[in-house]
Amino acid sequence: MFFSVRSYIVAVVLSIATALQLSGQEAPLRLSLEEAQQMAIERNLTLQNASIDVKIAKANRWQALASLMPQVNASGTYNDMFGYRMDFGGMSIALPSSASMGVTASVALSGAQVLNAAISKISKQMSDITAQQTEQTVASQVKTLYYSVLVAEQTLALLHNNLDEVQHLYDFSQQSVNVGASEQVSADQLMVQVATAKTAIKNSENSLEMLYNSLRLQLDLDPDAEIVLTDTLEQLLDIDAGLAVMNQQFNLDNNYNYQLLKKNVELARQQVSLNRWSLAPTVSLAYQFSAKHNFGEGMDMTPPNTMNVMVSVPIFSSLSNTKKIQSAKMSYQKQLNTLAETENSLQIQYRQLCYNLQNAHAKYVDQKQAVEVNKRVFDNIARKYEQGYSSALEMTNASTTLITSQSSYVQAILEFVNAQVELEKLLNN
Repeated sequence: MFFSVRSYIVAVVLSIATALQLSGQEAPLRLSLEEAQQMAIERNLTLQNASIDVKIAKANRWQALASLMPQVNASGTYNDMFGYRMDFGGMSIALPSSASMGVTASVALSGAQVLNAAISKISKQMSDITAQQTEQTVASQVKTLYYSVLVAEQTLALLHNNLDEVQHLYDFSQQSVNVGASEQVSADQLMVQVATAKTAIKNSENSLEMLYNSLRLQLDLDPDAEIVLTDTLEQLLDIDAGLAVMNQQFNLDNNYNYQLLKKNVELARQQVSLNRWSLAPTVSLAYQFSAKHNFGEGMDMTPPNTMNVMVSVPIFSSLSNTKKIQSAKMSYQKQLNTLAETENSLQIQYRQLCYNLQNAHAKYVDQKQAVEVNKRVFDNIARKYEQGYSSALEMTNASTTLITSQSSYVQAILEFVNAQVELEKLLNN
């Protein structure tokens, strides 16, 4: 009875300790491609800065609009002359202490202020476009890294499979040597192939870890955070959907770079108008109400209501304003030239990216067929080797060819995905 109770207590303690140990370990972060993209967008610091820039541009726009609105200021003053009296030819006048209050409402109107408000609106729109472009870039980078990790994992799986097959053939060859049915040199050739396969696996593992670290960086995770990708390469890789991207119409206005350039052209045009308004008059209107109270006898010469209207007209600026207008016109023309050049460049880029995608697809098809053929050749030579009809050199060559073709195949997959991502970014449909 005593031993059973003690065993029960030990079991409970061990269960609690195990539970505490497991609770201290963070669970792996399981992410689909869409979840990884959303997480990167939410936590990316560059995108956060872009969002802040949008808010800054919005605040600047309101500042420009506020300059067109009436401005109201209030002031209060207290004066104490310490009993001083002014002498006017034998007549003494006391200057008592006083308190005054004033309220001023003013407004200044000019074409430059109106254009500044329009320019601030363009700046806000450019900030919005930049934020959307940054979000697109982050999502594309995560997609590329996600596919790269899946491709690297598939490469690693293929290498492990090749290692198992070559190891099996090496063990078979060594057994044949032990019973005197084969020469040691044949086993040694396969042993070298086994070592080569292990080295390739180690290099692939290092590359895979680098890709995971890049993904952690994009997701703003700790270096030790464990990530599990829930989408498989077979689920994500849609060749037909990738090729369908080429059938989408290329609308320049959807491209973020083109949108920003058009806003730059609009901004340059507004700068020309802004400099032209420097030659126009500025009208200012101000109304002031004042109230004064003397603490004692004294004269109050302050009018309670005043209104001021001022018109300022530039007459001569030593051609400074004229040269500013000329400079703004030339900058505007430069932006027009850049826009026209970019239109042509984007059309050429679209054709090139379509060609890249077509070429990547053709390479993918060829490499897929090559892997199937080389796998059949390898299996055939392996069977012959076990039956004594092929040499170790043939076996080694077949293994090397298979590994090379498999590596080219997974690389072709990645090239196809990258070409698809680049074309999708350009189209932005």
